[in-house]
Amino acid sequence: MQNPIIVALDVPKMETALALARQLAPVVGAFKIGSELFTAAGPEVVRRLRATGAAVFLDLKFHDIPNTVAGAVAAAVELDVQMLTIHTSGGEEMMKAAEAAAQTAARKLNRPPPLVLGVTVLTSLDSNELNLLGVTGNVGRQVERLAALASQSGLRGLVCSALEIADLRQTVPHSMQLITPGIRPAGTEVDDQKRTLTPKEAMEAGANWLVIGRPIYAAKNPRTAAEKILESLR
Repeated sequence: MQNPIIVALDVPKMETALALARQLAPVVGAFKIGSELFTAAGPEVVRRLRATGAAVFLDLKFHDIPNTVAGAVAAAVELDVQMLTIHTSGGEEMMKAAEAAAQTAARKLNRPPPLVLGVTVLTSLDSNELNLLGVTGNVGRQVERLAALASQSGLRGLVCSALEIADLRQTVPHSMQLITPGIRPAGTEVDDQKRTLTPKEAMEAGANWLVIGRPIYAAKNPRTAAEKILESLR
C-alpha cells in the first residue's frame, strides 16, 4: 500500500513547516503547502521541501482566466511540485489550459507532470451555504456536476469531501485520483469542517489520498499521531 497520508503544513513559518516535515517524512506520503504558508514563505519553502526528497502538494486553488492559470501552473511545474489545485468552477477552458500547461511544461523539463486537481465544493460548505451563493440543489449534485466537467476537461484528479467519494466512483473514470480533505480520526474535533469521515472510512469509500492537517500538526506528538492514523489504515 502506498502511504496515502498528505500532511497539511498549515503553519505560518517556514522553519516550523520544515521541522514538521523532517519529523514526519518517514511516516507520511506527501506534504501540502497551502495559502498561509506560501504567502508567508513564498516559493522557497517548496524548494527547501523538495530538496529533502519529499513530495509536495501545492494547494493554492488557482482560479482566474485560462491564460493566467496556465502561467501559474507552468510556474508550479518549475518548482517541481507533484500535485496542485485549481477551482473547477473556473470553467472548462480554464481547466483545459491548466492541464495542457502542466503537460507542456513538464515535457520541456523532462519530468513527470504534476497531478492537476480540480476542487469541486470546499469541505467547509454545506447545502445552505451553496444556496446563499445562488447555487441550487444540494452539495452532492453540485460536486457531481463539477466533477463531470473536470473529467470532460481532461483533469486526472479531484479534491472532494469523503462523503461524495462513493457516488463519484460510480460516475468518474476509474483512473481519476480522488484526494480528500476534511479527514478527522475517530474521537477528534471536526473544527470548521462540515463534511468529514475517518481515514479508514474515506479509504474504504474510494479515496486515493487523505489530506490531514490539525489532527497531526497540532498534536502533542505529530509523528505518533501520524503513525496511529497509518496503522488504522492497515
